[in-house]
Amino acid sequence: MTTIHVTTSRGLDELLDAEIKQLLPELVTQLSPGCVSFEGSLEQAYTLCLWSRLANRVLWELNSGVIKSAEDLHALSIGIDWPSHFHYNNSFVVYFNGTNKIIKHSQFGAQTVKDGIVDCFVELDEPRPDVDKLSPDIAIFARCRRDKISIGIDLSGSSLHQRSYRQNQGNAPLKEHVAAAMLMRSGWGKENHKPLVDPMCGSGTIAIEAALIASNIAPGLKRQHWGFTHWLRHSESAWQQCISDAQQVIVQPNQKIFASDIDRELISIAKQNADQAGVFSAITFSVSNALKIKPADYLEQGYVVSNPPYGERLSDVSELLPVFQQWGNTFKQDWKNWQVSLLTSNRDLLRALKLRAHKEYAMMNGKLECRLVNYALSGANLELIHEQEEHAFSNRIKKNLKRLKGWIKKQDTNCYRIYDADLPEYNVAIDKYDTFYVVQEYAPPKSIDENKAKRRLQDVMLHLPAALGIASDKVILKVREKQKGNAQYEKQDQTERRIEVYENGAKLLVNLWDYLDTGLFLDHRETRQRIKSQVKGKDVLNLFAYTGSVSVAAALGQARSVTTVDMSNTYIDWAKDNFQLNNISGPHRFVKADCTQWLSKHDGQYDFIFVDPPSFSNSKKMTNTWDVQRDHIELLKQALRCLKPDGVLMFSNNRKGFKLDLAALSELNVVAHEITQATIPEDFKRNSHIHKCWEIKHA
Repeated sequence: MTTIHVTTSRGLDELLDAEIKQLLPELVTQLSPGCVSFEGSLEQAYTLCLWSRLANRVLWELNSGVIKSAEDLHALSIGIDWPSHFHYNNSFVVYFNGTNKIIKHSQFGAQTVKDGIVDCFVELDEPRPDVDKLSPDIAIFARCRRDKISIGIDLSGSSLHQRSYRQNQGNAPLKEHVAAAMLMRSGWGKENHKPLVDPMCGSGTIAIEAALIASNIAPGLKRQHWGFTHWLRHSESAWQQCISDAQQVIVQPNQKIFASDIDRELISIAKQNADQAGVFSAITFSVSNALKIKPADYLEQGYVVSNPPYGERLSDVSELLPVFQQWGNTFKQDWKNWQVSLLTSNRDLLRALKLRAHKEYAMMNGKLECRLVNYALSGANLELIHEQEEHAFSNRIKKNLKRLKGWIKKQDTNCYRIYDADLPEYNVAIDKYDTFYVVQEYAPPKSIDENKAKRRLQDVMLHLPAALGIASDKVILKVREKQKGNAQYEKQDQTERRIEVYENGAKLLVNLWDYLDTGLFLDHRETRQRIKSQVKGKDVLNLFAYTGSVSVAAALGQARSVTTVDMSNTYIDWAKDNFQLNNISGPHRFVKADCTQWLSKHDGQYDFIFVDPPSFSNSKKMTNTWDVQRDHIELLKQALRCLKPDGVLMFSNNRKGFKLDLAALSELNVVAHEITQATIPEDFKRNSHIHKCWEIKHA
């Protein structure tokens, strides 16, 4: 008898222990996180290699001991008679799992064990075996648990979850042993005579694992390579007996297993995988929308087990929320008395179903922390929740639109703000751009629980489309946190998608998807109008120009010339595109430069200068950091050098708590007149501190 360790993913160890005891009732097992250990025979190890649906590896221990130094680990390794386990012509690799105070890095641990193995061969006058990390003949394991380390042979070779049937897979593959665990945890494993439905089947893993269970097919039956293939103590006769016994007990299933997906290509892949697994005839595949499937198609009540998409980014989640809400209603209306089990890495997303779970299990799918959530579709879970009609956030959106209706009719624009954290618990701003709505989440106060804030945001994404009467794909979510430097301008996505909007006679391009900001600051709508009305026949300088919306307004206001300065190539090109969109030509300049450095060396003279700098910047394109409170006087001093005697300099910024240094300005012999309130549009009245603005003239 030898110590055998059977490993699995975290969260599945108890389930694995139950499976081992079912396969080998005579064993006395010891459970540890992610591992079940016992004293067993080679035949029992073979049985688990072939039959375990939950295990990752079956490890045959050769030596173990307490390690107090690296030398102890080397001695533990060299103390094994390695030439009796594999020939020097066979390549090998060492996998080291775990660390402690002595072995602080698994790579160092693996190297030490490898040295011991090679030294053992050399001491016995054998040639040195080669290491092959890609396709070794022999896989050596070393497991470190506190100060104890065990070393042995990995009988499984590659992970046992690789059943050899999956030729293709989708973008987010479900591990085969996790799929098997889902089936067991759902309850279908004990009631597998009932129908099983996976309405979002992807590449078909859950349905295939169910068909393997229903057919009593050993999951390892199709594997060609094992970790014991080149092991000198391998018993081929015992292994072949296991294979023969497994083939004798395969049955023809009569269970009803259904797999569907809205993606036709994925269904094609699922069919190929099922055929490779030998269970194609046991599964009914179809191309279907999960929201439209009716359980009447499956005759009797059974189980829905699925791994639906759960989105890696908030933008993905925002699109999925309405889908899950509709799916929840579908379950309530059509799936009475069915059992539903869903795997997700985003537990909050499942709350959109509005179903009460009766059991949850934590499990890992690869490196992804997931939860399997079980629902019984009976009792309160069948009650439809009509909360849209009375939801506070939804009501506020409708109230705002009604209040703004008259004002909107008078505006020559199709982009404006409809909500700005009106309800403190729904801490977002919502802006309309043509037919799209951009939701920007403000960073929640430290006093608000992060999970609660996340659920509030999901409520927003659920109720907003219905309140506005639009499709969910017309809503774009952005998370706005306190940024430093040019972080708010940095790219978030790669769509390169822009749409055209209009404002007071100007056409402007905005990108609602790739950046935290869209390319148009809506709070400066009145500012742009004010500038447009003042610059006819004048030379205008626009510093920190961003995408040039102020420059466009000035040019349309018949300015004699407009000079647009920004240090971003992207935004200078964007400004040029805005000019072209408006058919603007003439003596207009576009300068790609750090405004502070460019201005200090510039000697041009202008009738009107607009300065709207960032609050802070440490961009690599700048030679120094920039802080608007610290540095605004020096900036204005340089700008005023370029202002004609009767000219106007308009200065604005959106730093919270900013104070203009009036004393320092008076020393420059200029007069500053605050015009903030006159530049705040009606749709920004709730946030009158969105920006501050002054007109500055020579005294």
